[in-house]
Amino acid sequence: MNRATEGAEPGEDFDLGSFLPYLLNQAAEATSSSFHTIYREAYGMTRTQWRVLANLGRFGAMTARDICALSHIEKTKVSRAVAALEERGFLTRTPDSHDRRVEILSLTDAGRAAFADLGRRATAYGQALRRRLGPEDTARLERLLRQLIAEGAAAG
Repeated sequence: MNRATEGAEPGEDFDLGSFLPYLLNQAAEATSSSFHTIYREAYGMTRTQWRVLANLGRFGAMTARDICALSHIEKTKVSRAVAALEERGFLTRTPDSHDRRVEILSLTDAGRAAFADLGRRATAYGQALRRRLGPEDTARLERLLRQLIAEGAAAG
């Protein structure tokens, strides 16, 4: 045992501030929280509601299970978001013709309009982030994030 760790409690030398998963989470929270203000003020949506709307807008009709798998959101949160979006007229549920226990979720005209509007705002928000980082750092960050995603998928 060296002098720096002698007598130290297990884990005492752990620095949360330099733990990469923690830093990634903090970066995600910091960048998404200011965009959250945009969709909350424009449409009164929660983060989960935005993510459900965005997945349906991007990929088309699908089940809640599909959304959970794509977005890594818990089933109960997706269910609550779906109910709220349906109540507001942004999506509809249609029983699956092959399995009546499954519902296919689709955006309504109002949901598609909200997605188009928020998509434009998200694009502008993303472009502003890219400008702040600069083209080289943006490209490097994208490459590293895609590498982490691929490695995480391979390890899981």
